[in-house]
Parts: sequence; structure tokens; C-alpha cells
Amino acid sequence: MTTPRLNRRTLLRGTGALMGLPMLEAMVTRQSAAAAAAASPTANTRMACIFFPNGAIMPDWTPKGAGADWEISKTLKPFEPFKSKINVISGLALDKGRSNGDGAGDHARCSASFLTASQPVKTASNIHVGISVDQVAAQQLDGQNKLSSIELGLTSSRNAGSCDSGYSCAYSSNISWRSATQATSKEVTPRLAFERLFGNGDVAGRRERDFYRTSILDVVAEDAQHLLKHASGSDKRKLGEYFESVRDLEQRIVRAEAEDRAALPDLDVPEGRPESFREHARLMFDVMALGFQTNSTRVATMMLDNAGGGRAYREVGVNDSHHGLSHHRNDVDKVKSLSTIDHYLAEQAAYFLEKLDSIPEGEGTLLDHCMVMYGSGISDGNRHQHDQLPVVMAGSANGQFKTGQHMVTGKEIPMANLYMSMLDAMGTPAESIGDSTGRFDLIKA
Repeated sequence: MTTPRLNRRTLLRGTGALMGLPMLEAMVTRQSAAAAAAASPTANTRMACIFFPNGAIMPDWTPKGAGADWEISKTLKPFEPFKSKINVISGLALDKGRSNGDGAGDHARCSASFLTASQPVKTASNIHVGISVDQVAAQQLDGQNKLSSIELGLTSSRNAGSCDSGYSCAYSSNISWRSATQATSKEVTPRLAFERLFGNGDVAGRRERDFYRTSILDVVAEDAQHLLKHASGSDKRKLGEYFESVRDLEQRIVRAEAEDRAALPDLDVPEGRPESFREHARLMFDVMALGFQTNSTRVATMMLDNAGGGRAYREVGVNDSHHGLSHHRNDVDKVKSLSTIDHYLAEQAAYFLEKLDSIPEGEGTLLDHCMVMYGSGISDGNRHQHDQLPVVMAGSANGQFKTGQHMVTGKEIPMANLYMSMLDAMGTPAESIGDSTGRFDLIKA
């Protein structure tokens, strides 16, 4: 009865740090719980959009069966533990990824149109495309969370010059667009992404903390101890688990940076990106999960590589360029290598789902309160097809979406229609986005 009630936006403070908290019992009174139950389920839904380049080997991606009677496919096997919480959607298209008279440049168009569903102007300088679905939501949510959105990736953005047949590199490097002419550049360094969540803008304080390698938890220790002193047993356990996950992420970032420096002992290597793709991806996914867990943001995007990315995935035995392999011309060995890459990328996205599903929230898990889209703007990379796109949707968006299905549209449906439904589920509706023709009603619960 004497436990103090906490505002959902309560923060732990320290020099150079602001640390959000997960949902606690002390944040919910009987009255607020009843009000929340009566309120729209859009109020606390989170949205994540994850992009991978170069399409997929669609026969290995596409499940057998349709509706609720389907089998997980070879490529999507990593998602099997979450089969009841995902949908595989077959039949979505990005018409604005097609040339439509503009000639070559499918990779640049596939990323530029991925979340905008708009035709990018073919230029290396005067870029113009549409606003992306994440930023439509973020702009309506501005001021409700510490960050209106967070944009992450594993390969740096290059916003000048031409990267694909006369298209600006900005198109290939970004999927998030705050306006038709301004990309929302992504953060690719785990430490800086972490600081976006837990920094307070005090650059001097952050530098001092980093110099002494002081943990975020150490600089907010006084506030944390005061909170723990008054917390219920259940809240103490939840806070303990949360603090442990933050400490673990910090330590992994430090280890990754140390391994980077050790790899090049004769150079003064700046703190940056881990050499291991797997570790880099998972660090960034953990940052996204913490952002959602603490309600620091409700909107996130992630690029596993830039459009047309040529990474070689040697850690799974693929030594050739991903982009080069995507032009496989049905060569059996190249197709096999591509299928291996597709499976490996799915593993990383499945890791994110596992993380979300391991965090209790309300009567379910954090994943239940999210909608996570994983996909590409190209299906068959060999032919640069922009229909029958590989798309997985995870999470029920607080019960607003049905899950556990292979949704086969039977005809070409604009990807933008799915985005219209996602915006509705976020409580940030729009009259239209890109080439939308309506809502994707097939997914509604």
C-alpha cells in the first residue's frame, strides 16, 4: 500500500545518462489498468522494420500450404519456435521498385521504395522519393517517447555520389525517409546506438564516463538504489533482470571493440563496428529490444546491409559476394550459397524475435505488443523481380493482427496496403502512403 506509484516515463538519471525503465507494477494502479484495458490497443504497440538486400531463393523461402495449415520452409526454419506468432505473406509487391521507364537500378529502387512505396527520381544529386512508413508514425508520435524513432544498420550510409546505374547512393544506403528529399541516416556503431538510448546529450559527461569505462548502471546507481528500496518483490526481480541485460550488452560492446583493436594492433583504431557480422547484428538487435522494453522509442528500422550489398558471409562458408551470387543464372552452387545466406540472415532476425519474446510485458511478452516486419524489396535477385516479395510479419500488435498463418493473397497487392494497416495499429493512421490502394485487411484479427 505504501509502494510509490511511478509514471511510465520515469527515468534514472546520472552524469551524461538517462535510463528508461521497463513496465513495472508500480506504474500501474487498478484504475490505470482498467483504463488501459478499455483504451485502444494502439497505445503501446511498437513497430520494427528489418531490411535485407538482394532478394531470396524463393522456392526455399516460400512455405507449403496456406492459411493456418502450412509448413515452415527451409529458409525460415529459424522462425519455427515463433510459428504461432508470425505470418509469412506471399503476394505483396513494390511497383515503384520497378523501372517504370527509368531503366536499370533495381537495387537502389528496392531500398528506396521499401518503406516509402514511392518511385525514386533517377538522379545522383537532387534526390526525391516519398516519406517512409516508420517516419509517418514517428512524426505523429513525436514527443511521446525519448526518441521518436531509431534507425540502425550494419553498413555505413553513403549519401553522396552514384551507387547504382545513376541513382544516388542515398537510395541504396537508407530505408528511412523523414521527407521526400531527406533520408534518416542510420547508426551503425553499437556504442553510439546505445548512447542514443541512454545518453542525455551531455557530451562531456559521456566522454568522461567512456574514458573511465563507467557503466550506465554505475552513473545512475543512486537513483536505482532508491527505486529498488521501494519496489515490490516482483518489480525488484524485473529490474534485476533488466539491469543485468543492460550490463551484458555494455560488456559485449566493450569486448567487440577490444577485438577490433586487437585485429589491427599497429593502428590507432577508433571504436566502431565489430568485425563479426553475427555479433554486430545481435548487438544492434539488443539495442532495439531495449529501446522497446523501456518505451524509449516505439519505432525502429534496421538494414542488415545496404541495397546491392556485396558482403561475403565467410562465417557460414560463403566466400563470394552476396550481390554477385544473386545473379546466379540458376547455377546450382550459387543457388545453394544464396540459400545459405538467406537462412543465416533469418537466424539473426529470429534472434531479435527470441529476445522480444523473452521479455514479459502485461499478460504476454514484448513480442506480443510489437509488429516486426522482416523482408526485402526484391524477390528473385537473378531477375530483379519486385513482386511476390519475401515478407515475414511477427507479433500481433497487441492482438490487432492475426498470426500463425501463411497469407497468400492470390493476386498482386501493394506493399503499401500492409503499411496502411501497420499505421492503423500504431494509432498513427494516414490517408495514403506511396501507391497504397487501401488496407491489408487479410491480417486484421
